[in-house]
Amino acid sequence: MSDALIETEGVTKRFGDFTAVKNVSVSFPRGQLAAIIGPNGAGKTTFFNLLTSAFPPSTGRITFDGQDITGLPQHAFVHLGIAKSFQITTVFPQLSVFENVRLAAQARVTRFDLWRSRRGYHEVAEKADAMLRTVGLLHRRDHMAARLSHGEQRSLEVGMALAADPKLLLLDEPTAGMSPEETRGMMDLIRALANERTVILVEHKMKLVMSICERVLVLHQGETLAVGTPDEVRRDETVKRVYLGQRAA
Repeated sequence: MSDALIETEGVTKRFGDFTAVKNVSVSFPRGQLAAIIGPNGAGKTTFFNLLTSAFPPSTGRITFDGQDITGLPQHAFVHLGIAKSFQITTVFPQLSVFENVRLAAQARVTRFDLWRSRRGYHEVAEKADAMLRTVGLLHRRDHMAARLSHGEQRSLEVGMALAADPKLLLLDEPTAGMSPEETRGMMDLIRALANERTVILVEHKMKLVMSICERVLVLHQGETLAVGTPDEVRRDETVKRVYLGQRAA
C-alpha cells in the first residue's frame, strides 16, 4: 500500500477562461500534519475545495487511500473517511454545543428506527461527549452555540468534523479571526489531532505552519511552487522570491 493517504495527479480547475489551479501533482502521506500555503490568489482555497469535492477538477485525478475519488459527491467523502472544517464557521447557533456534535455523530448512523426514542441512541450521545472532551468543550456542553466565543465555535466545528471518525481532517484557516491565546489553543488541538489521523490545513499564518507542520505545499498562481518539509521550503530560493517583502503572520 502506498504511503500516501491522498494524492493528486495533474489536477487542474478552470472557471471559464480562468485557470485557478494548474496541473498540481502532490501526495500527502498518511499520519502527517501538512499545510497548503501561498500568497493571496495562489489557488489555496480552490485546491482545498478540490480535495473536499466542493467541485470536481476540470482535468486530473484525485486518489484517496488507493481509491480514485475524482468527481465523487461530497456526501460520499464523509463515508470514505474525509471530514472538513471551513474558514467560515458553520455551527447551528440555536442548538446547544452537545446537540451540534450529536447531530454530526448521528449523521453517521445509516439506519434509523422510526419508533426508537432519541434517548435510545446512547452510543451517539457518548460519542458526542467524547468529541467535546477532545476539543475542550465538555464544560460548555449545555450552552447554546451562539454564546460561544469565536475560538470556541471553531473548536466546536472541529468536534463536529471529528464525529465522522475521519482518516483525513481538512481544515481551512482554522485560526482565522482568533486572538493570540485562541490561536495557541487551536495549535495545541491540531497537534493532538494529528497524532491519530492525517491533517491538512490551509493557513496564511506562516509561523504557525512552520512550527507545527511536517509537510508544506506552496502554491503560486495556481501552480506548485514548492513541496517538502518546513526547512526545505524555507531554503527554497523561489519561495523566498515570491514571499519577498511579505511579512510573515
